[in-house]
Amino acid sequence: MSTFSLLQELCSIHAPSGNEGAMSAFILDYVQKQSFTWKRKPRVYAGIGFQDAIVLVFGSPRTAVFAHIDSVGFTVGYNKELIPIGSPKADEGTQLVGHDSLGDICCSLQYTVHECINDDGTKSEERVCEYMFSRDIERGTTLTYKPKFVEDEQYISATYIDNRAGVWSALQLAESLEDGIIVFSTYEEHRGGSVAFLQRFLYKKYHIYQALISDITWVTKGISFGNGCVISLRDSYIPRKAYTQRIVDIVRRSQLPFQCEVESSGGSDGGYLQQSPYAVDWCFVGAPQTGAHTPNEKIYKEDLLSMVQIYKILLKEL
Repeated sequence: MSTFSLLQELCSIHAPSGNEGAMSAFILDYVQKQSFTWKRKPRVYAGIGFQDAIVLVFGSPRTAVFAHIDSVGFTVGYNKELIPIGSPKADEGTQLVGHDSLGDICCSLQYTVHECINDDGTKSEERVCEYMFSRDIERGTTLTYKPKFVEDEQYISATYIDNRAGVWSALQLAESLEDGIIVFSTYEEHRGGSVAFLQRFLYKKYHIYQALISDITWVTKGISFGNGCVISLRDSYIPRKAYTQRIVDIVRRSQLPFQCEVESSGGSDGGYLQQSPYAVDWCFVGAPQTGAHTPNEKIYKEDLLSMVQIYKILLKEL
């Protein structure tokens, strides 16, 4: 079995923001079946009061790892219109899948130009995203990219590497984790929503004031494939310097390859933690990819494997 067979399964699950139930159920089933082989069996918090989010608590935790389980996608609106969930970037002809009360759906995305009348009576053109299918799809149905997973010796190209790779990494960490918390959060791709109540739970019950964000970042002019996992020093949000420096120092001593990211845009669950009313430090640590939010996201396998190793070290030393 491939090292990444679990990742392939995760990438195939329909779980856009607001409709994460299938992913939540998969993770809970996986934990139930696999945790007897782990070094320490976690306490599991899920269900009422947690929506589709999941919290796994191992031993005496000091640090929480957040991995969001949702993805970008589309909601079916009126007159075949597709309304974005998050910020999908799809070309015309992209295959989308979903399910409504009439059955399974596999349709195509197209862009149509509509003439609009403005408030002042003038006319303008609007580019509208629509679906092409043999029947009408029920309003409110969620659609995601048709699953694809291609693995070669060095790379994986797939739908929803963001953030199924972050979830995969967290589940690899769970196998040997003795003290720590893994949080599978929701809504991250569409303005957040679960981190605030999850952090309240962690702070009140376990006095957690430091966190790591297990997510996937971008290849940019300063970040490249093959140079290891990325430690983000800032994006559109700025984590506390004293905390990010601790993380850099720990990883540097490990002699594992890593890259430091400094960006002016982008965000993660870390930003939502920063906006919470709790004094929690956070740092984004994750592998880079290309093709963000398209059906063809691509990641370098060694970068992803280094991400797992770095998390194991950080959870021991933080």
